[in-house]
Amino acid sequence: MSRARDPRSAALRRFGASITIVTVLGHTVLGFEQSYAAPILAVLVAYTAEFTFESTEAWASRRRPRYLGSVGRLLDFFLPAHISGLACAMLLYAGARLMPVVSAAVLATASKYVVRLPVGGRLRHVLNPSNTGIVMVLLLFPWAGVAAQYQFTEWVPGWWRAVVPLVVLVAGTLLNAKLTRKTPLIMAWLAGFALQAAVRAVLTDVALPSALLVMTGAAFVLFTNYMITDPGTTPVRPRNQVVYGLAAAVVYGLLVGLHLGFALFFALAIVGVGRGLILAALALRSVLSAGTAATARPVLVPVGSSAAGPTSDGGQGIMR
Repeated sequence: MSRARDPRSAALRRFGASITIVTVLGHTVLGFEQSYAAPILAVLVAYTAEFTFESTEAWASRRRPRYLGSVGRLLDFFLPAHISGLACAMLLYAGARLMPVVSAAVLATASKYVVRLPVGGRLRHVLNPSNTGIVMVLLLFPWAGVAAQYQFTEWVPGWWRAVVPLVVLVAGTLLNAKLTRKTPLIMAWLAGFALQAAVRAVLTDVALPSALLVMTGAAFVLFTNYMITDPGTTPVRPRNQVVYGLAAAVVYGLLVGLHLGFALFFALAIVGVGRGLILAALALRSVLSAGTAATARPVLVPVGSSAAGPTSDGGQGIMR
């Protein structure tokens, strides 16, 4: 399958185009309050970090860097960095200070090279890069925060404010349904979110309409369609997608119940780490099982050779 027809490549390009359009409209029409320099600097830093990490790893492992080849290959290589940089610049707010945004872009890119686990027979990063960068900055810079909900429609007059999340919802739904195939995850996340809101309304003094109102904002729609559905760090099987979405909703409800801020981002990070631990445990079990099976095999010595001498399989005495 060519890269142009690869659904993953197509999804990546749609994601990149979408977040670029939202960023431009946000700073010109919608009402984004971050510095104009934030998205530009974040993207440039993310590009630099991606290029540096990939070049270093390629040199260390003596392989060809992934950015070499056709123009399409180069574009697809830098698109994740482009998306992460713009996402960090859009969702973080640190006033006039740019260091948190720069740090988030670097950490988001670095997480893809540092945290890797066996998935489907090969090493893959398992933590959502943009979310990881944002969460790390929220922990490292206590005075930094996330963008307020109102900035996504601050400059939009009257009832037109309802159009913004609707457009984002339709575009994101079509993208995920056709390319990423994360509809089971989205449905489970939304159902779980509504369920945890109802449970909190019963067990605490929170009003149900207030708990559900979060779902109507443009920020929540963006998170649902473009953050929690990251194709590279979420399950592929529909059943596992449902478990992932429900788990994120449950963790969110627990965090809100404990009065912890930025619950959406921390919930996704916790579920991502939990999935990573499960994948690590499965990989370890597979290695141990393979080692046990190899040890239990009978030792076969070729006719005419010494039992104490080297054999054809490297001196281990096992015919493979």
